[in-house]
Amino acid sequence: MPTKTLRIPTADGRADAFAAFPEDGGRHPGVLMYPDGFGIRPVVREMARELAGHGYYVLVPNLFYRHGPAPVIELPGHIGEEVRPAVFAQLMPLIEAHTTERVLSDADAYLGFLTAQPEVGAGPVAVTGYCVGGLLATRTAAAHPGRVAALAAFHGPVGADGPDGLSSLTAEVHFGHAESDVTPEALGELNRALDAAGVGYTSEIYPGTVHGFTMADTDAFDPAALRLHWDRLLPLLRRALTTI
Repeated sequence: MPTKTLRIPTADGRADAFAAFPEDGGRHPGVLMYPDGFGIRPVVREMARELAGHGYYVLVPNLFYRHGPAPVIELPGHIGEEVRPAVFAQLMPLIEAHTTERVLSDADAYLGFLTAQPEVGAGPVAVTGYCVGGLLATRTAAAHPGRVAALAAFHGPVGADGPDGLSSLTAEVHFGHAESDVTPEALGELNRALDAAGVGYTSEIYPGTVHGFTMADTDAFDPAALRLHWDRLLPLLRRALTTI
């Protein structure tokens, strides 16, 4: 599986990024994958490689490149509950500094870079995200209707911008929520906003999960939920993206 470490020109510098893509020398649909707040690390690279193995060019940017290359902070091999408070104490200032203006400026740069790669075919792309990356993916898709054909977000605060944040979506959507992250009432409100946007979607609570369930290097990891994530994500991409 070919992989690359890349530097994406942005309005504020250069964002380091990881890319994985099939080794057949062809052109493939592009997927912009936003990692969770812990950023690019072995588990995220492995998820990108697995997705690429299904026929996609997957680009994973360092969300916090303004503060340095990934890993922006030192991370243990396993991010257990005993170290999470100290890790989040370092991460929260970076997350809070990552304003909507920065998110959207970076999204323009990331999408332009992704679609310009010689291994990426013509046509729309997909955007996926995990944790805070799910919110960034949602903002990216909403800001680029028609350009983004599929949006998937997992255990992310996708409703943080309210119904107006979803109103311009045109992508087909899958939201996979952790049971600990959303109440049935909040899920109903979110789904009504998706109904109002007029998009095709699935939006569901993954049973028995807690925030971060896809990430194998955390205590939140749930192998069954990760399999369900692939069972939802891969058919969405097959429906929405065409291979050129």
